[in-house]
Amino acid sequence: MAYADNASQAKQGAEAYKKGDYQTAYNLWKPLAEQGNATAQFNLGVMYDNGKGVKQDKTEAVKWFTLAAEQGETKAQFNLGNAYYNGEGVKQDYHQAVKWYTLAAEQGETKAQFNLGNAYYNGEGVKQDYYQAVKWYTLAAEQGDASAQFNLGNAYYNGEGVKQDYHQAVKWYTLAAEQGDAEAQFNVGVMYSKGEAVKQDNHQAVKWYRLAAEQGNAKAQFNLGLMYENGRGVKQDYHQAVKWYTLAAEQGDAYAQFVLGVMYENGRGVKQDYHQAVKWYTLAAEQGVSKAQTNLGIMYGLGQGVKQERQKAKYWVGKGCDNGNQNGCDVYRILNEGK
Repeated sequence: MAYADNASQAKQGAEAYKKGDYQTAYNLWKPLAEQGNATAQFNLGVMYDNGKGVKQDKTEAVKWFTLAAEQGETKAQFNLGNAYYNGEGVKQDYHQAVKWYTLAAEQGETKAQFNLGNAYYNGEGVKQDYYQAVKWYTLAAEQGDASAQFNLGNAYYNGEGVKQDYHQAVKWYTLAAEQGDAEAQFNVGVMYSKGEAVKQDNHQAVKWYRLAAEQGNAKAQFNLGLMYENGRGVKQDYHQAVKWYTLAAEQGDAYAQFVLGVMYENGRGVKQDYHQAVKWYTLAAEQGVSKAQTNLGIMYGLGQGVKQERQKAKYWVGKGCDNGNQNGCDVYRILNEGK
């Protein structure tokens, strides 16, 4: 089949690819790629990378990405950076990754700008440089990249690479949060809860905690539980508190496990259940929560939810005491005196 010109042939390939006719797309693009057409070379790289129309072959993908990247094809430069960063189809090489990310980033490729920011932040393939990290995060953030907006918020919040500025932090966190970034939503919630650079507002805090919590963010689930338990920004509701504490605790949040133990021990929002209390105290205690260690020791001392065991009681209240819980020290002394 003859084509009037290369542009027409490339377009036909694109149409075939869009329809899912990868074999035809490959047959149309391959000759163009071999003639040096950068877009076609990039397209072949993508096909080899994803195994569409050809057997997946990361090494072959790198070959075509390199040819296109050397001609200045931005997306090929970015993909080549990823290949070097992840060691896919080529030996892992952070220096090469940074080289290609930089070329793509300088051409305005958002994800490359973000990845380059990360490279500078973590000192991967370049000397660690928070100022450079902020420069690239800002460029990506201004193009609407939510992850870059979040990282830029962190930079302003912590004063890394920029002067600490909570107003800028909340600005960038909010932009990321509005795009659905759960960590950013949690951070916005914290800033409203504390009144950092915004008017203190428990209702707003609850709104953002809930959005993050519903996406499975454990810290937000725990904080939302606290808001329900204490009636801050919402009507006090122990059942809701227990619901959110449980979700956070099941994800391994140590303090949520402790507080959930307290709820079960005291029958708040759930039927009193010493066995469940012991279960959650144990999980929190094993993660080093001193209050949980003390409470677990007391449960062993009283035989509540477990078989009464003096040695285990002493062990856990002793742990609590060692970790700074005064109540643990007091109980340990009483147990030691045999009272």
